[in-house]
Amino acid sequence: MTQTSSHRQKIQRRPVHGVLLLDKPLGLSSNQALQKAKWLLRADKAGHTGTLDPLATGVLPLCFGAATKFSQIQLDADKTYEAVLLLGKRTSTADAEGEVIETRPVPEITPALLRDLTVRFTGPLAQVPPMYSALKKDGKALYEYARKGQEVEREARHITIFKLEMAQVHDERAPAAIKITVTCSKGTYIRTLGEDIGEAIGCGAHLGSLRRLETGGYTTQQCVSLPALEAMTEPEREACLLPAQSLVSAYPSVTLDADNAGRFLSGLRRRGEPGQWGADAPLVQVYGPAAGQGGDAPAFLGSAHITADELIPQRLLSPIEIQDILNTARNSGDAAPAGAAALVHH
Repeated sequence: MTQTSSHRQKIQRRPVHGVLLLDKPLGLSSNQALQKAKWLLRADKAGHTGTLDPLATGVLPLCFGAATKFSQIQLDADKTYEAVLLLGKRTSTADAEGEVIETRPVPEITPALLRDLTVRFTGPLAQVPPMYSALKKDGKALYEYARKGQEVEREARHITIFKLEMAQVHDERAPAAIKITVTCSKGTYIRTLGEDIGEAIGCGAHLGSLRRLETGGYTTQQCVSLPALEAMTEPEREACLLPAQSLVSAYPSVTLDADNAGRFLSGLRRRGEPGQWGADAPLVQVYGPAAGQGGDAPAFLGSAHITADELIPQRLLSPIEIQDILNTARNSGDAAPAGAAALVHH
């Protein structure tokens, strides 16, 4: 048994619930960053919300405990990136980590050219995923084929570039470089976008750097770095966690009375009076009643959708998760989550 594995076995895992906004460092995979944060928090359950390449930095929401149930919402969210395209060279991976496979002269980069490119690459696009990606083909990740020098056919995916800004910048790694800021739909590969822009210019390009600035409403300003997290005490790390409901905070909310809340947590649909739950909606956040005195916030129960005045459960917190969150709030001195204790024993 190695010293590392022995050390990790001695760590007492515990239930941790919430979202940690990590500023992923350069050189780590998303899973490596997740495992470091999970170890620091001693969390027993964790997952990330979509991968960032080791080359990339920026916003990486990490979900712990109950929050993992709502991570798909972040996977589907629009995202904003900032990248530097190095013109004149194509690489095997479409970024600075790959081998140079083609070199071409770079034409003059004019403001008019950048304006034309911005128009051309804004809006709905069809994008062929790169070979160096985790997408599966016949049960194997594309990068497994790529590492063996094999290229397989990939179907184009429909994506949307909602906003694109381009500016020429100086970068000593290339004869010319362009900084792009991109707001895009899920499934967009910025490496592929960079390659396509390079081909449109006629000289080829690859990514010199990539940073995710925003995903689903979370921004870099809200993030904590791994070194900062390592320097904190455990209570300070816990204080960095956002509640699980922050993942659905952009959606309408419904607050139930104690009886309906207990039945909802059992997975039962709740039929209301016309308009009681609000208009039909594909997703709403659902809360239970506040507990007793003062400013206690409602207890987050999970998500649902509304169809024809029926509130239909989707993803629910378990009674144990609610109790864990209640206990954590009590121990930290925060307002208790809303009637959670009563709901647990309903």
